Amino acid sequence: MIEKNFKTLDEQIEIFKNKGLIIDDEKYTKEILLRENYFFINGYRHLFFKSAQEKQFIKGTRFEEIYSLFLFDRSFRNVIFKYLLVIENNLKSITSYQLSKKYGYREKDYLKAKNFTQIPDKQRQVNDLLKKMKRQIRVNGSQHTATLHYASNYGYIPLWILVKVLSFGIVSEMISILKMEDQKDISNIYGIDTDEFIDYLPLLANYRNLCAHEDILYENRTQKTIDDTIYHKLLSIPRDDNGYKYGKNDLFALIIIMKQMLSQTEFKDMTFELENIVQTLNYNLTTIKIEKVLNRMGFPMNWTDLAKIERKQVDE
Repeated sequence: MIEKNFKTLDEQIEIFKNKGLIIDDEKYTKEILLRENYFFINGYRHLFFKSAQEKQFIKGTRFEEIYSLFLFDRSFRNVIFKYLLVIENNLKSITSYQLSKKYGYREKDYLKAKNFTQIPDKQRQVNDLLKKMKRQIRVNGSQHTATLHYASNYGYIPLWILVKVLSFGIVSEMISILKMEDQKDISNIYGIDTDEFIDYLPLLANYRNLCAHEDILYENRTQKTIDDTIYHKLLSIPRDDNGYKYGKNDLFALIIIMKQMLSQTEFKDMTFELENIVQTLNYNLTTIKIEKVLNRMGFPMNWTDLAKIERKQVDE
């Protein structure tokens, strides 16, 4: 196994230079590498290589251009994360309301195995999830202000309070093992087919965690693809032998999911913020075009038109 040895800032700069990267201000570059981490910035180099085989930078590529892509991804990720938190809060609120209305608001009422799917193969998952949720009550009952208030003053913690301390992953798993009629009640509020809705949840949770841990976002691909939607059709996304070229397992697939789960105003606001970030990157690019970045993201050139599509067009 080849070891990756420690490299000083000077050595890191030499690696870049040996690959043809232009560094005009070494002091500035060292400050950035020290503060941001060479490994993370280096993760954005691929779009600026001559080819996948010839790992040399395109002639004229400067460090600032790579750093611009790094900053672009950070800004894009922060906006996506902000609106994923909106979706998370909405989902927790809707789910807790629907289940509390049907099964009660005391944990001894809503945390019963009979309230979940009765499919034999999923009973172990149901029991494991209930243990996770009960553990959260024990752990957070005395540490979280809201749970402490209810536990101390009322002797129970209602689901609409408990969801505030549950991870998006746990809430998503909980919804995935609800009875079908309960899943449908929740998905109908969003106007999304129930099976598609259930498929969306782990993707949303995974992207939420990716954003929270500041992983590279713009070129992320998921193992699972989403089903074709009316939005693919309305945007006239090009197809090949494998189906739609964009919006299946790329970042644009997440945008399509978010389109269906945010309000029209929220989605328009998000699109406006993202478009400004794309325009800023476009201004800072010199050796590659913005189209190359958008293609790596899985974004069609008319991606902003998604915000203009209204519910009545989808329902027709």
